Amino acid sequence: MERQLEFQYSSEQQALKAEARRFLSERAPLSKARAVLDRADGGYDAELWARIGDLGWCGAAFPEAYGGHGMGYVELCALAEELGRSLAPVPFASTIYQFAEALFVAGSAEQKASLAPQIAEGRVTGVMALSEQAGPLASGETRTAVRGGAIFGQKAPVVDGMTADYAAVLARDEVGREGLYLVDLRGPGVVREPVSTLDPSRGAAILRFDGAAQTPLGQGDAAWSILPRILDRAAVLISFEQLGGAERCLEMARDYALQRYTFGSPIGSYQAIKHKLADVYVKNAVARANCLYAAWALSTDAPELPLAAAAARIAASEAYALASKENIQTHGGLGFTWEADCHLFFRRARHLSLLIGAPREWKRKLVTELEAMEPEAAAAGGRQ
Repeated sequence: MERQLEFQYSSEQQALKAEARRFLSERAPLSKARAVLDRADGGYDAELWARIGDLGWCGAAFPEAYGGHGMGYVELCALAEELGRSLAPVPFASTIYQFAEALFVAGSAEQKASLAPQIAEGRVTGVMALSEQAGPLASGETRTAVRGGAIFGQKAPVVDGMTADYAAVLARDEVGREGLYLVDLRGPGVVREPVSTLDPSRGAAILRFDGAAQTPLGQGDAAWSILPRILDRAAVLISFEQLGGAERCLEMARDYALQRYTFGSPIGSYQAIKHKLADVYVKNAVARANCLYAAWALSTDAPELPLAAAAARIAASEAYALASKENIQTHGGLGFTWEADCHLFFRRARHLSLLIGAPREWKRKLVTELEAMEPEAAAAGGRQ
């Protein structure tokens, strides 16, 4: 039976999006993100996070056995899109897209039963602590180590690391095997230092481990067999945040172009502005198609997920980068000022494009996935 691909939200999912947009417009205006940015202490809006937990968004895609609502990943993607539009200053991406996915992909039954219900209620936050230096992750280069049952080393930068309760840490064991380890960041042996980034509304940290207690996440010693699965799933969800931000940038630029007059005409009537916004619209449309394809692959656990995730990640990163830049350009001199909101989206676009690997890394992955498909496609053609 042929599987069906859905390239639009259902009426129920549209209703969920509409309700999420209404809530975020009331409870998470851009002034919330600006307040956290101005504070620059690596924190987040705790009140907003608590309300999101009360609404059940954190456990939207969790199985009911683990305290979730079992709605599914497409619904979570719809929520991610609305969170991206609002720039909500909460640790949703680090906790739900990354840490929770690591827990469900790699964690033991006991670890899921202990942590998942707390995450679903918004009572616990988490991060993935993978990088130790600039550049892409690579097998065999991890220096953080587990010795005598404790973990030693450092990770940086870790987004939301200043406030997270738990971390899934990439480390090597005493015989050099790399794996993921669960660390309670509230315990002894953990030191956090803030890191200055382009987007302080999503605080980052250096996490230093000096004999912190750890527990292998599931099997613990199979990082490179499970990390790609975790990152593919996170990439789809982050792509929807990027898509939401890109759409908001286009709307902001369009509205300003219709309101700003020069020589008696709105600037939106000039071809220079029309062409800019048309280019953004096309990029956004391409990104949406790729994101919805990836949402389908994620929700059905389709074999195409690695390919779909890479395509969505690339398309959404490019769309958000262009939309945030052209939003500033359309606003002219005003767009470059601190008082304008354009720079908030520009910062977030740059931040999200690097969150789980730069676009060029995902382009390499896309090429690898396409090359792997060629023999299969050739064989299928020969059978026809």
